[in-house]
Amino acid sequence: MLIKLAGLSLWNRRITLLLTLVSLTISIALVLGIDHLRNQAKESFSKTLSGTDLIVGARSGTVNLLLYSVFRIGNATNNITWQSYQELEKHSAVDWVIPISLGDSHHGYRVLGTNEAYFAHYQFGQKQHLAFAEGKIFEGVYDVVLGAEVAQKLGYTLGDKIIVAHGSGDITLSKHDDKPFTVSGILQPTGTPVDRTVHLSLAAIEAIHLGWQSGVQSNQKISAEEAIKQDLTPTAITAIFVGLKSRSTTFAVQQQINEYADEPLQAILPGVALTELWQMLAMVENLLAVISVLVLVAALLGMTTSLLAAMNERQHEIAILRSLGASARYLFMLIELEVLLVVSSALIFGAAVLSLVLVAAHGYLAQKFGLFVSINPFHSYTFLGAGLVILLALLLGALPAFVAYKRALNKGLTQAT
Repeated sequence: MLIKLAGLSLWNRRITLLLTLVSLTISIALVLGIDHLRNQAKESFSKTLSGTDLIVGARSGTVNLLLYSVFRIGNATNNITWQSYQELEKHSAVDWVIPISLGDSHHGYRVLGTNEAYFAHYQFGQKQHLAFAEGKIFEGVYDVVLGAEVAQKLGYTLGDKIIVAHGSGDITLSKHDDKPFTVSGILQPTGTPVDRTVHLSLAAIEAIHLGWQSGVQSNQKISAEEAIKQDLTPTAITAIFVGLKSRSTTFAVQQQINEYADEPLQAILPGVALTELWQMLAMVENLLAVISVLVLVAALLGMTTSLLAAMNERQHEIAILRSLGASARYLFMLIELEVLLVVSSALIFGAAVLSLVLVAAHGYLAQKFGLFVSINPFHSYTFLGAGLVILLALLLGALPAFVAYKRALNKGLTQAT
């Protein structure tokens, strides 16, 4: 009976109810959406690189090494000699190594020099290997493998010619236009920086820089044909991804690399570096969470205000209920039940709206931004959060409920006298 009466009362104020419900639905969708995107972003970052035990680079900050080697953000403070790479490759505890050479770009996309080990051992997500959507790995010196986003955004297909520019900026006047590359392969989307990377062989990196001194090409140019005939063994690389035979040796190998006498090297654990990175971003993450919660609280306060404003209009309704024998406690429960129905409906509608948006935008985000967002916005703590929202709503709703309770008591005392 109480539920039916609450439903009829809400329907009688359906215009106000609709506005309140829309406000709460948007607020709840916003809170759930921000929380979901925060979790997805953290999960996406953590899945960018998997199966790699150590990242080795020139001695610098832990986060800096992670950013430029994995996320292609920033630049290395120094390079690693090829001799150090070869010695690490021969280490008894090392299973495989992936050399990484950075420093060039193509229309704002970073160019990465590497070898066959990159396509054989680089893993992302749940230890997924890179796969080709079209074509194959580079075989010739002037072959190039494109990430999914590079090919899609720039409209490249197999066999197309591209020119690599010197330096990593979006705009550069120094181009290796005397040595064009042919697209030999296009990778499948990964949702990682791999999608935004142009992959060349280490020999190609050496070939395009023959005759260059301190970032400037000398007057004596070396043609593409002449470059192939020369020794294209690298002299230096930017970083190394390392896979160990046993994870129990991780800290021992890390210490040996950090204490390497021939040059200052640094070995980091990707997971530890990612944790440090998220700690740096925690302030922004918490700020977004606070803003979304404040929006929700504002919507709940708006609901409370509308209920208080409606108390004067409901005096006749309350008088009728009292004449029918409804107690003051009954009226208190009626208002709280109305709050419960409104907030519960808003929670359901908010989750539904967010789910529909995620389903509609899922393909677009993956295709345009390489962002793979789960269409399931629910997490292990979502229902606990929903319970807290309902509890807060009931606490705020207690104010108009108490007003109805007091008026009912006062009315009863007036009638008694």
